[in-house]
Amino acid sequence: MSRAIWKPGTFIYPLPVVMVSCGTMEKSNIITVAWTGIINTDKPMCYISVRKERYSHDIIEKTKEFVINLTNKELVYATDWCGVKTGAKVDKFKEMKLTKEKSNFVKCPLIKQSPVSIECKVKEIRSLGSHDMFIAEIVSIDADEQYIDKKGAFDITKCNLITYANGKYFTLGKQVGKFGYSVQKKKTKRKS
Repeated sequence: MSRAIWKPGTFIYPLPVVMVSCGTMEKSNIITVAWTGIINTDKPMCYISVRKERYSHDIIEKTKEFVINLTNKELVYATDWCGVKTGAKVDKFKEMKLTKEKSNFVKCPLIKQSPVSIECKVKEIRSLGSHDMFIAEIVSIDADEQYIDKKGAFDITKCNLITYANGKYFTLGKQVGKFGYSVQKKKTKRKS
């Protein structure tokens, strides 16, 4: 098997693509981010990386809060639109007919149409060149009840989450395994 060699770049795909809400209920904005992820378990922490010239950058830097709103197939148009328009010139909530919902622990709104909204408080800002990384503690996870199964667990297969890869959006496929299944002992049938 031969391999093509390219110069170093941003080629870890697929990535989650999320709409990050920031500001206040009265004056808010949404920025689409694909550079996000979990970085710690105890305390639960995550990050988003935002270009310094983005309108939302200064809002998040000032308020030290944001909400990561997971996106699904129904939100793909709004997700893309919020990523190419600037909140300095348009009200993204209004233009995309997205509903602001009050958060429980931060001042910025959730996006009601999002299957899951993750409330975050910034603990550290790292300047990395083109982007600043906002490292944040997760202070609340707000999930739409329609995606909670009978056992009280979040059922990711019901919400059609989307990802981003090489300039395109994709829906997540079906489950092909679970953590630890490769080493799980097979159940043997007991004789009665």
